[in-house]
Amino acid sequence: MESTKIHKTAVIHPGANLGSNVEIGPYSVIGSHVTVGENVRIGSHCVFDGRTTIGNNCQFFTGAVIGSAPQDKKYAGEDDVYLVLGENNIVREYVTVNTGTPEGGRKTTVGSNNLFMAYSHIAHDCVIGNYCVMANAGTLAGHVTLEDNAVVGGLSAVHQFVRLGRLSIIGGCSKVVQDIPPFSMCDGHPAKVYDVNLVGLKRNKMSTTTVKALKHAFKILFHSGLSKTHAIAKIEQEVESCPEVEHLIFFAKTTKRGLCS
Repeated sequence: MESTKIHKTAVIHPGANLGSNVEIGPYSVIGSHVTVGENVRIGSHCVFDGRTTIGNNCQFFTGAVIGSAPQDKKYAGEDDVYLVLGENNIVREYVTVNTGTPEGGRKTTVGSNNLFMAYSHIAHDCVIGNYCVMANAGTLAGHVTLEDNAVVGGLSAVHQFVRLGRLSIIGGCSKVVQDIPPFSMCDGHPAKVYDVNLVGLKRNKMSTTTVKALKHAFKILFHSGLSKTHAIAKIEQEVESCPEVEHLIFFAKTTKRGLCS
């Protein structure tokens, strides 16, 4: 715990495990089963509870509540549920993240290099990838999956068990009740697919060939009037194969809640 700085008003349980060079601000509380990695910055009035593990180099701003019990009526206060956060995450003011539940695999998982803006919420048993962004007051219900580089607009709500595909983006104030296809730009109440997320693709240095193939696949999947099964078959026959198109096909085939229209 060399170089660790803990404010005199912070409450740290003796069972907590703190890495080196950690800073903990005024009136923050760290529970007995919490593990905090190296170089983590925790602001004032934060609460870390449950069986929670925090990776290196994360930042938590005022009022964040991390590892609190699931907001699930079936939850009976079991001890063996977990929350795991990766490295380099930025968690802004009053963000809340719950642990998992026995019915959902017992663990909420958050990857690395994510940004969670003020008042956003991650419910029990969610799986968050890497480089995701949740804007202010974006909320995820239980069992939601965000693939890498997904973006959730401010004041949006995502229904339980919904998946948000890689490099997808949801506009602010959207109501998301079905799976958001990877590489898509969606918006609305309920959310609908509007186009390929060209800005996201360019920022991630997708080749012109890949972008062209995805646009062709989207045209078939969402604008041909074909059923999903027939549209996928047509994509497999007509669209030049690449990892991104293959991922889109796999995502569409494995949806359980259906794809946004």
